Amino acid sequence: MEKITDLIADKRNGKAHSAADIARIINGLMDGSVKDHQLTAWLMAAYLKGLDLDETTTLTDLMSRSGSVLDLSAIGDVVCDKHSTGGVGDKTTLVLVPLLAAAGLPMAKLSGRGLEHTGGTLDKLEAIPGFNVNLSQADFIAQVKRIGAAIGSTTQDFAPADGKLYKLRNETATVDHNGLGSASVMCKKLAAGANLIVLDVKTGLGAFMDTEERASAIATTMVEIGKRLGKPTVAVVSDMNQPLGFAVGHALEVKEAVETLKGEGPADLTELCLYLGALALEKAGKFADREAARKALEQHIADGSALAKFEELIEAQGGDKSIVDKPELMPTARFTADLTAPDGAGFVETANAMVIAKAAKAMAFGNDDATIDLAVGVVVHVKIGDAVSARQPIATVHARSEEQLKEALAGIRAAFTFSTEVVKPVRLIHNVFE
Repeated sequence: MEKITDLIADKRNGKAHSAADIARIINGLMDGSVKDHQLTAWLMAAYLKGLDLDETTTLTDLMSRSGSVLDLSAIGDVVCDKHSTGGVGDKTTLVLVPLLAAAGLPMAKLSGRGLEHTGGTLDKLEAIPGFNVNLSQADFIAQVKRIGAAIGSTTQDFAPADGKLYKLRNETATVDHNGLGSASVMCKKLAAGANLIVLDVKTGLGAFMDTEERASAIATTMVEIGKRLGKPTVAVVSDMNQPLGFAVGHALEVKEAVETLKGEGPADLTELCLYLGALALEKAGKFADREAARKALEQHIADGSALAKFEELIEAQGGDKSIVDKPELMPTARFTADLTAPDGAGFVETANAMVIAKAAKAMAFGNDDATIDLAVGVVVHVKIGDAVSARQPIATVHARSEEQLKEALAGIRAAFTFSTEVVKPVRLIHNVFE
């Protein structure tokens, strides 16, 4: 067996690892025989010299099996999981899970907390009074089997090797790497047990992959990993230069998700959910083509069955489903104020998602990363390409204090620029890989 120092040197010199080499690294990570300083050296070598698809697939497989792996076979032949690489105002899961469950596709969704500037699905759901995200594995599986959907929290039992490695990646500036990043996402999806994986890979100013080229590269890699490990995977590259929908903030996003399930939501959020949903239903063999699948999803929104499924999901996890008709039952900010367009505004040229996200996060967390204010946030009223007049409201800030309100308004002002020339709307769906 090669020493870990030899494996570091091999990667530093650009040599590809064998499956046994990667097993040596992951086993050493788990039993402590490979020390943190050695792992960081290997991570930097891998970051600089790269991991080929064989190495990345092996790394994914080993990390996925480093802890608990959910067995969802009792639910049915096809069980779907959806993952987003992180965006601003991304409440897609809250719409897509009940929508696909209403269409007869079981949705077993394990989600996480917020990461850096992005909001976490679990945090958003906890804006619903009583909603329990901490389901046991047995309860999680039983709920999906009973009502067709569950959204629960990942735990340290799932892919613990990835958790250990991600901490070191975060400390060594090696997070933004195709192979390491792809393996990190996919190992958790594999451990979660679904046999159909739908990925929403964000690109743009508010995404972790800021260019379409980088987003497409990681999407391609993750789809190929899924194929090689026997888990059909489809990935959509979608835009994140501006917030998805209008709402950015936990309770505000739940309210917007409900509006979308009622057929009254933002056009871009609705379109993304229908697009991802149609892909999932086609891949699951529920429909012969995407057009028929999309029509079915539109019908589930129109007839109220998707919204009813969300109510059923909320109730099953201990939440108060009354929020569907009474959103004021969720946390509500005390102070609101509008940001207005300047004189002679013209057309919206930018609505920088990252700037808006940072302002919303500063309000939600303040100086205490352990406590989240679920009521605060920003609701944007315009999209890139929209024509706006002078002093027209372009965003509304929801804050806990007048001081916070003033700071947030000043912060988000920098997100918006305007042009006197017509500006083309951004393309929502950049590409799809399957």
